[in-house]
Amino acid sequence: MVRAGLTPDRLARAGAELADEAGFDAVTVSALARRFDVKVASLYSHVKSSHDLRTRIALLALEEMADRGTAALAGRAGKDALAAFAHVYRDYAREHPGRYAAAQFPLDPEAAAASAGARHSRMTRAILRGYDLAEPDETHAVRLLGSVFHGFVTLELRGGFGHSVPDSQESWERSVDALDALLRNWPSA
Repeated sequence: MVRAGLTPDRLARAGAELADEAGFDAVTVSALARRFDVKVASLYSHVKSSHDLRTRIALLALEEMADRGTAALAGRAGKDALAAFAHVYRDYAREHPGRYAAAQFPLDPEAAAASAGARHSRMTRAILRGYDLAEPDETHAVRLLGSVFHGFVTLELRGGFGHSVPDSQESWERSVDALDALLRNWPSA
């Protein structure tokens, strides 16, 4: 018997909470069934599989980060916008490490097209308009920003900067400064 109140959205949110507590790799339909004290089979009327559940969590995380990014970028331009956007990613990852990991989950083309991933790209490109980059340099810069933000955050979450000085906050701020300087002085091909 399906427990009243279970919906795909509620399961995705519960899965996101589980991801933050135990890690995204720990999220399965079985783990969620234990969380709700229901039989695994009863969840399959709401989600197709663990992959479907993980996709829903990824979509939720991408949407949450995009909402934060939209709010953070309002009225900002140039380095101020770049720093605000960078902080959204880092803060989200620190507050929701499992959800942040979920946002990296590979989506099939249909799910990716329907996701907030496109909003992330548009926000990044909006920031880059302040640096007057033309294609293909704008695309290179989008990839660079994503790589630096994700790489720094991932290393930090895994404790990679915990045993050295200066503090990682100082390195983060210097990284944002360096990205701003690079974008203002983008090398010609």
